Amino acid sequence: MKSLEIVGFKRANLGKTDAKALRLDAQVPCVLYGGKDTVHFSVPAILFRELLYTPEAHIVDLNVEGTLYRAIVQEAQFHPVNEMLLHVDFLELEDGKEVKMDIPVKYVGVSPGVLAGGKLVSKLRKVRVRATMENLPDYVEVNISGMELGKSIKVAAVETKNFTILTNSLAPIATIAIPRALKGELAAGK
Repeated sequence: MKSLEIVGFKRANLGKTDAKALRLDAQVPCVLYGGKDTVHFSVPAILFRELLYTPEAHIVDLNVEGTLYRAIVQEAQFHPVNEMLLHVDFLELEDGKEVKMDIPVKYVGVSPGVLAGGKLVSKLRKVRVRATMENLPDYVEVNISGMELGKSIKVAAVETKNFTILTNSLAPIATIAIPRALKGELAAGK
């Protein structure tokens, strides 16, 4: 799994007023949970560009004033109107301890339904996975080579190695949609 380094600075004061002042300085208030201590710190907002605004999953190497932590993003909160990043929660990783994380889906193979004129419609972009830090995959492979027109592939059909998928096994990951023009041709041909 890809890792990304983020440098943070400890926060002396906690609370709404201080968090608001940090955001005006283009800083994002953050919290690190899951370890021996809870660490409150702030990070320049620009450093989150490669972490939050990409479809990939990352392990974060946090450097908070010289102290190093390995973590994942547990939750990121955005402003409801202007989409400004308000707060980020990190979960510290420990060797041998399982964590839950959303991992992106990657399609492999060529679908006969797409070759026949259908359209691949992605229903789930990420699936929730539980695994140890060493076994977290970069992506979950979904083989679409057996999908015909109008068919779906569900979470239960995905092969797993060293991790458990927590997303509902009946949830569809992708469907081959039949375009309107092709529906007319199929109806006329019957």
